[in-house]
Amino acid sequence: MLLKKTAWFWKSGLAAISFMLIVSVSGCSDTPQEETAVVETISEVQLSGQKDEEETEKMIECCLELYEKAAEENKIDDLETIRSIVNCLGENGYPAVDSRNQINMTEPEKVVEFCEKVDAQEEAEITIIEVSYLGGFVKYDLKTKDGNVDVVRSYYKYENGNMKREVTGSYQTEYWNYTEDGYLMFSGVWFSEELYVLTLSGAEEHTALRVQTLDETYRELSRKYLLPIGFEQNNMFIVDWSEDDFGDLNFYDMYELLYPKVNGTYTPYVADDNLGVGAVYRILKDDFESVIMAYFNIDSETLQSKTIYYAEDETYEYKPRGFEEVEYPEYPYSEVVGFTENSDGTLTLTANVVFPYAGDSKVYAHEVVVRPLENGSVQYVSNRIIPSEDNYRETWHTPRLTAEEWEEIYGGE
Repeated sequence: MLLKKTAWFWKSGLAAISFMLIVSVSGCSDTPQEETAVVETISEVQLSGQKDEEETEKMIECCLELYEKAAEENKIDDLETIRSIVNCLGENGYPAVDSRNQINMTEPEKVVEFCEKVDAQEEAEITIIEVSYLGGFVKYDLKTKDGNVDVVRSYYKYENGNMKREVTGSYQTEYWNYTEDGYLMFSGVWFSEELYVLTLSGAEEHTALRVQTLDETYRELSRKYLLPIGFEQNNMFIVDWSEDDFGDLNFYDMYELLYPKVNGTYTPYVADDNLGVGAVYRILKDDFESVIMAYFNIDSETLQSKTIYYAEDETYEYKPRGFEEVEYPEYPYSEVVGFTENSDGTLTLTANVVFPYAGDSKVYAHEVVVRPLENGSVQYVSNRIIPSEDNYRETWHTPRLTAEEWEEIYGGE
């Protein structure tokens, strides 16, 4: 259960100063001691703001040259560019990580110490930088007291040789957890003047930062075999299946997902512009099978038994997902945490499913067997969900309509 707390606005330094001045004036006392206290408080606020600006300038200075070089080479979103920026920030003493959690966090012990102080309800503060693949970074300024965590979130974007602060917002976390798997996960609704002008509301944010280091080999395996499949509009990693029994694996979803990887372009078989009409296509046997068989060791007869196939003209029926089959665009991702090289040349990957939206770094664990091929491609051999009482339901997934459901909705058209 998520512990709900009231979100709050982080007041500006000017507002805080004004408030303290009003209180001091209305206090009915003109003693020199109180005047001195007000002056000292103002000075402290000014010094704090000045120090924050200086720290931000240091952050920008240490990575600006790297951004300039990356922009010249058109490598702003390159993994090695992001790695160099994360490491540069780390060398200057800042905890930093990339937004996809593909690079080990720098200065992780500082974050762990902060989390321990949150648990102990002590006072502490820390700045964590999350480097984006879009050319910029998010700076999280965290403060804790009495077990509550307040966040000031500032986004800086690189553009035309400069790093500009785009937006700053603040909130008190509604959910905070440093998980057993080494993730810092927190969420809340943040507010900013810029955002409020546009939406008249705050923005919900779910942050997941891997703090604990992870073997680079595991990361490479994730990037090569699991992340290209993912969880969007397919059930490949949420059901049990194997080459001996493909079970409930949906090959229509796999066709739509794999088509661009095989053909270099998106599938032309799209939903009808009229949402009330269900589009139906007949795809030539060779065209359909070439996509599926590029990634699965499956014969025509088995594939035809798992789909709708018309032998008279050798075509597969295909119905693209419609309005009733859309999904909420918040997905988990698989992260390899171990692997085994098998005697038959296959690899068994053990992975945790990380779901930032749910604040869960282990929705469940699964084993994926892959067969690397000599040409550098891969065949997927099986998927098995590792049983556990803690396994979380796959709330992000919407199955395709059954034949009966499709007929009920579109049959009259």
